[in-house]
Amino acid sequence: MFCDVQATEPEIKISLTRVGIINLKKLVKIHRKNKRPIILLPTFEVFVDLPSSQKGIHMSRSPEVIEEVIEKLVVKEIYGIEELCVNIVKKLFERHEYATRAEVLMYGDYVLEERSPITNKPSQGICKIIGRAYGIKDNEGNIHIKKMVGAEVVGITACPCAQNLLKEKTVQNLKKKGFSDEDIEKILDAVVVATHNQRGIGTVMIEVPEGYNVSIGKIIEIIRKSMSGEVYELLKRVDEAHVVETAHRNPKFVEDCAREMIKRIVEEFKYLPDDTQVLVRQINKESIHRHDAFAERRSTMGELRRELNIS
Repeated sequence: MFCDVQATEPEIKISLTRVGIINLKKLVKIHRKNKRPIILLPTFEVFVDLPSSQKGIHMSRSPEVIEEVIEKLVVKEIYGIEELCVNIVKKLFERHEYATRAEVLMYGDYVLEERSPITNKPSQGICKIIGRAYGIKDNEGNIHIKKMVGAEVVGITACPCAQNLLKEKTVQNLKKKGFSDEDIEKILDAVVVATHNQRGIGTVMIEVPEGYNVSIGKIIEIIRKSMSGEVYELLKRVDEAHVVETAHRNPKFVEDCAREMIKRIVEEFKYLPDDTQVLVRQINKESIHRHDAFAERRSTMGELRRELNIS
């Protein structure tokens, strides 16, 4: 008989909030009704809490749980990634009987079919889809689980500040050349004023209350439409010109992107309850600075509706 070392008392009796495994990759096949199944190779992060009386968690049980859930439960039709995470959380509580908290985060690349904006050339676009479930066991042994689903999408942003500075400089130069105010207005309307660009990374996570559905496809679309422009894997010359011009005619700060996503979320998901949790995050990878720009909002649908005065 081997001693269960994990179950022994630790020398330093301190509880730990999250203990588990990260960077665990598993092949997942999600079946959908009347559609091709989605094949993913996502990364899992799995945690439980650890009481001060126990030396360690039984680490091997967590990947075993994921394997079991994937093999036995993913055969269901329309099986969402957030439901997959929920079932893993339930199994974690079964295998780690000492745990009062359990959490699963799942994220992976999702391939989208896309076409270039002008030439309509087909290609594959990639974004990241995210599922999360978090469970708490109360004193009576009841388990309460919340689940979230979301996506991370890359786009392009154009800086309004630099563009405005260049616009003012252009107006001064044109006046020096003898152009009238009317001519200058026509010129500025006809040409695109330069600015610096960023690669924008938008993230949205939305809680999925029991009995409700939240479409990942709609979340992806909201993020794509909330930046200065969209990016594509395959672009011909006329497509490149279109993408650049579109972004420069729609300049946005990192804050603008975050606010645009929030507005679109509130308008799209009108059916979700007021206490539904929402996370919106935008990161702009700067091209003329060494740092990056960041904006985030964590809130509920009700709070966002009240701020936007949208019922």
